[in-house]
Amino acid sequence: MTKCLICGQRPAAKIIGACPECLRSLSMEQVPLATHESSRKALGLPGAAPHQSTGPQCRLCANECRPGADELGYCGLRKNTSGRMSPVAPPGTALVHIYLDPLPTNCCAAWFCRGSRERGYNLAVFFYGCNFDCLFCQNHSHKQLARAPLLTEERLVEAALHPEVRCICFFGGSPEPQLPFALKVSRRILKESQGKKHICWEWNGCGNPGLVKKAAELSFESGGTVKFDLKSFAPQISLALCGVDNRRAYENFSMLSGRYPKKDLLTATTLLVPYYVDKKEVSGTAKFIAGLDKNIPYSLLVFHPDYLLTDLPRTPREQVDECSNEARRHLSRVNVGNIQLL
Repeated sequence: MTKCLICGQRPAAKIIGACPECLRSLSMEQVPLATHESSRKALGLPGAAPHQSTGPQCRLCANECRPGADELGYCGLRKNTSGRMSPVAPPGTALVHIYLDPLPTNCCAAWFCRGSRERGYNLAVFFYGCNFDCLFCQNHSHKQLARAPLLTEERLVEAALHPEVRCICFFGGSPEPQLPFALKVSRRILKESQGKKHICWEWNGCGNPGLVKKAAELSFESGGTVKFDLKSFAPQISLALCGVDNRRAYENFSMLSGRYPKKDLLTATTLLVPYYVDKKEVSGTAKFIAGLDKNIPYSLLVFHPDYLLTDLPRTPREQVDECSNEARRHLSRVNVGNIQLL
């Protein structure tokens, strides 16, 4: 930790250099991004989302990259090849790792979803790559794309159709950059299982709205859940912590709430990053959710130091209590996860 380089008073993470109060006062152009750029380039990823004046544009997520010839998009999973945006994985495959979790699992929706009360397994589908660049990422192995296993559509469907698998949860990284593959696989799973599997998504929520609708429809049909990681409320905080603006997540969340009112389909989480994701951030997010439906389940997660934010402590109990009390002022179903870290 260090003192904020702007106000010189409040604490700040060394690699950010600014406290949350000062970040919220900045324009988006003034938010410091040097750490994102340098750490990403060291991994062979673009330092920022490319936006060339000409060439094909990717529309799988809110970054809407337009890379130059033979250049990668921000996620590292899409490339401008001969004037067309195409996945780096061969057709019919994805960069993904799968494993089985016995139910009930540590899924963020386990405290309310029906799948967690069933016997069997959750098939965890961990996608490599992401359209965000969270400095605190607790699954940061997804950035090592050169080491990512290549899985075929057939192999994933086969694993999902095992009779003891009840849920299939797509997460990562985040599914958005490989969502067309995930949607195709999900449709096959539901068809070949005769609708006897739950399809769930855990993502940052900044995907293409049309694809997000299709994914949510599959979860609705199968009794699954769609979990949005609403990382912050102020876009400046999202930009500083995650390298990108997360406003699309709120737009998509609102869109799905309107399509599936009064259903336990939609849920949200917020990681309580010490100092940065404070009462103000949680209040903004909780009020937003309550404006849609105060019964939407909302989880606040305790932070532990990881990846590039190792100089921060675990979330102080005072911050957890303050944020959870604030969330409960607006929402009727609030959960605190990772409490074993307190």
